[in-house]
Parts: sequence; structure tokens; C-alpha cells
Amino acid sequence: MPPDQHDQDGNDTAPLLGSKTAQPVEQATDAAAEEAQRQQAEGYGTLTSNEPASSADTDALERQDSLQAREAQIEGMAEVRKRFAYIFPAVAIGVYLGAADQTIIVSTYGKIGTDLDALNLTSWIATAYFLTTTSFQPLYGKLSDIFGRKSCLLIAYLIFGLGCVLCGLAQNMGQLIAARALAGIGGGGMPVVLSILLSDIIPLRERGTWQGYINIVFALGSGSGAPLGGILADSIGWRWAFLAQGPLCLIAFLAVLFTLHIPRKDDTDWKEKLRRVDFLGAVFLIGAVFTLLLALDRGGNVGWKATITLANLGASILLFLIFFYVERKVAKEPFAPGRIIFNRNLVACYTCYFFSNAAYLATLFYIPLYLQAVQDLSAAAAGYRLIPGIVGSVSGSLFGGFYIKKTGKLYWVTLTCFIVNFIAMIAIDLVTGLVISSIPLLIVSLTILGFTIGLTVTTLLISIISTAPPADQAIATACSYLFRSLGAVFGISLSATAANQALRNALAASLPQLGLKPARALEIAERVRLSLEYLKVLEPRVRQVVVECYAQSSRVAFWVQTGLLVGAVVGGWFVKEKALSA
Repeated sequence: MPPDQHDQDGNDTAPLLGSKTAQPVEQATDAAAEEAQRQQAEGYGTLTSNEPASSADTDALERQDSLQAREAQIEGMAEVRKRFAYIFPAVAIGVYLGAADQTIIVSTYGKIGTDLDALNLTSWIATAYFLTTTSFQPLYGKLSDIFGRKSCLLIAYLIFGLGCVLCGLAQNMGQLIAARALAGIGGGGMPVVLSILLSDIIPLRERGTWQGYINIVFALGSGSGAPLGGILADSIGWRWAFLAQGPLCLIAFLAVLFTLHIPRKDDTDWKEKLRRVDFLGAVFLIGAVFTLLLALDRGGNVGWKATITLANLGASILLFLIFFYVERKVAKEPFAPGRIIFNRNLVACYTCYFFSNAAYLATLFYIPLYLQAVQDLSAAAAGYRLIPGIVGSVSGSLFGGFYIKKTGKLYWVTLTCFIVNFIAMIAIDLVTGLVISSIPLLIVSLTILGFTIGLTVTTLLISIISTAPPADQAIATACSYLFRSLGAVFGISLSATAANQALRNALAASLPQLGLKPARALEIAERVRLSLEYLKVLEPRVRQVVVECYAQSSRVAFWVQTGLLVGAVVGGWFVKEKALSA
């Protein structure tokens, strides 16, 4: 009903006006009750179970605010949107850095592990980063609500830059892992705050298109990072892959400082704002994820029945339970509230993100190791062969944005993509030695996998944004990154655990058959797990056996990743369509 329409008595009857004469008390109460039932059916619930009942007038006003907030979400921020052409290059620098960092590291793992004599611990270079990223990404959602988007983005740049410089200065694997954990605190904030900014500024139906533009920048970073990391590792050293990011972070910081201007919404004292942050939940989440990763690592490198493995596994389960209790019962403003992480459609989207990211990031981690250990390629050559898959991922995301803008639909394309990337992952298993060994077919399979994964990144994000209440927009977006990062941590750790165990078993079974003395066989088994360079000093017949053991362990990792994609297919079945325009 139009706002200026009146009933026969001349009273305003438009439900969005919210004045005391807008509608009878009974009608306002019924409308509020219907809205509450709708939100409860959608899984939003209420903020607190013991909150006193509101008056009919308050309910009507809250309903009006909710509808106006949803309308604002659909329309975006028109004034800031006009200046977005100037803002975009500033935030794009951070996107480029984050993308380049991931692929620079992927292509240099072998060199780093060999240089520091800890090849079996290289998975921790990734998992340490994703550990802190996972724990702090949902916190950034709440922090950006409290302290503002710009402040959080600037802090993220500073922490990430400092962590990268310390990585370049690390003298052993322990220092490198610690520095990567620090960098992860900042690296986790950059994509989260940027995604929230886009959701604030860009109209909902155009959100996927702009996500595609962002992903073009991501493609430039990813595409240049992989070969650049390999070239640096093969020439002046892997440390410069980290050190060079420090000055770039400073440029990104200054660009955002002088170009991004968002209207201030809250002038509350910073100490009062700090009290609203759910630090207790963050501590328990960090502890839960860390002990889980340690259990996976010790299980693969020491044994699944070892005391340290079982103790950390039990501690992780307990800490996760405490975390959920804190979020549901203790935290005043939880960074992972139940109305978000237990909403049915959001759960489906988060499940897809978790399993697809677990499989894809682990695949990107293990393909370079496979190419270097089994196919005897250099770090640079392995990095070059990742480029088609990375470009495919970004192309898929860009295509998804245009597809959603044109059709407003996302369900069937999302489900189809998950089925296709499951098939592509099986193809990777087959062409890495199970049936044939073919690098060209491996690249084709990786490109298909990347395209479909990239497309679903966009469709799932739009589904999340269109589902969450406007007031929970930042939290829901941040939680999407939480599950993506959790998936990356879980996928890489689980794949590393399975691959390490398979390598140990294969070496233990194969080396004694060559007639080697037990002590010599044990020495070879330990040293090849620490350095790829050691393969070059082995006699040809031994090297051939060891390389085949590496191939077997890589295939085990790829099969683990194939299994993870089953979870993405199942989650995709339950994703729902939501209206993307007013």
C-alpha cells in the first residue's frame, strides 16, 4: 500500500509509517507477531530468551526499522557509491597483497622446508597463518561494527605487513611459523572488512559483479605471486617473497587512509567499545583450533595412539564445546551468534564454504609439492603451472557475478558447480599416477576445479548477504570467512597428516626391499621427509623408489580432498534462493 494511502476515516494505514495512529494496537501486535514468527522460522531467533515483551508501538517501529534496513541493504550507500571509483584502487592493493601472499607461499614451500631442514613441517607455514586468520576473521566483523570499517582495515594492513617482514627475517621453522601466525591476524581482516564494505556500499543485486571485479585484482595477485615466488626462491632466496610485502602494505595503508571516508555512526568512548568485544570467545576458538591442528600433526608424524595426540584431540573437543557455550550463554555480543551460525540456509552456505575451501586450498598446497618431488620441476616451474587454475577460479567468480546480476538466481548453478568440481578432483587423482601421469591433464583438471570453486564463492556470498538480517550483515559475512578459513586449516592439516602417514608407511615398506641396512633405510626415510634436495644425492635406484613413495603419498592427499568435496555437494543441495531486489 503506498505511503500516502488512507482509510475511509482519513487515518494513515501504511505499515511503514510507524506512528501511533498508523494502525490499531491489535493490528500492530499481530504484524509484529507475524514478523517474529517469520524470523524464528528462518532461524534468526531473538537476541535474548528473557527479554521483556515490547509494546505494540515499539514492535511496529522495530518492524519499520527492519524493513528500512533491508531496503537500504538492497539499495546500497548512494553517496559513497559515487566515489567508489576512487576508493576501489585503494582497497584493491590489499586484495592484491593477500592473493599474492598465498600463491607466493604455495610455490616456495619446498624451498623453505629444504632450507630450514623441516620439509615435514611445511604444512604449518599454512596452518599457522590460517589458525589466526580463522580465529580473528569473525572478530573483525564485530570490531568493524564497533570501531568502524576503515580503522579495522588499517590495523589489518599494519599487522599483516609486520608479520611478513618478520617471516623474511626468521632463522628457523619455529620463528617462521610464529611470524606467519602474526601475519594471519592482519591477513584475516583484509578480505573480511573489504567484503563488508562492499556489502555496505554496493546494491545487493550488483554485489556479485563488484565481487567479480575484486577477483580480477585477486587473479593478478595470485597469477603473479606463484611464478614470482618460485623465481625469487630459485634466485635471490625465498625470504624476499616476504620482505617485499612490507613496503607494499605501507602503500596500501596510506592509500586507504587518504581515500576511504565512511560516515561515522558511533561516537562512543573507545574503552566502552572495547568492552563489547567478545575476547573470551576468541580465546576459546583459538585454543580449540590450535589443539585440533596439533592433534592432526602429531597423529601423522608421531602416531594416532600417542598420548600427545589423544590429549590434544580431547582438549580440542572440550574447547569447542566451551566456545559454543560462551557464544550462546555468556558473551553479550558474540562474534558468532547462534542466530547466524545455526540459521538453516546460512548453515548450508557455511558448510559449502568449509568443505570446498578445504579441498581447493589443500589441492593448491599439494600440487606444487607433487610437481617438485615427483616430476622434478623447479619451484618457479611449479608456480607457473598453478596460473591456469588460479585464473580459472577468478574467471568463475566473475562469471558468477554477471550471472546473478542477469538472472537473480543462484541455486542450480551452485549445486551444478559442486558436482563438476567433485568430478574434476577425481580427474586429478587419475592423472597423477593412478592411471596415467600427465601434467597437461593435471592443469586442465585444476582449471576446471578452480572455475567452479570460484563461481560458488560468489553465489554463496550473495546467498548469505540476502539471508542475514541487515543488522547482522557484518557478522554473517565475517562468519563466512570463518568457515572458509576453518576449511582451509582443516583441509591442509588433514591432507598433510594423511600424506605424511602414507609416506612413512611407503618408505618403511619399500626401502628394506632394496637390501639396505635397517639403519640406512631409517636415515633415508627421515631425511627425505625433511628436504627435497636430499633426493638428488641418492643413488638412482633408491631415488626412483623414494619418488614413487612421494607419488603415493600425494595421491593419498588428493583422495582426501576428493572426499572433502562430498560435503560441499551435500551442503549445496540445501542452499535456498533469496530475493535479490526490492
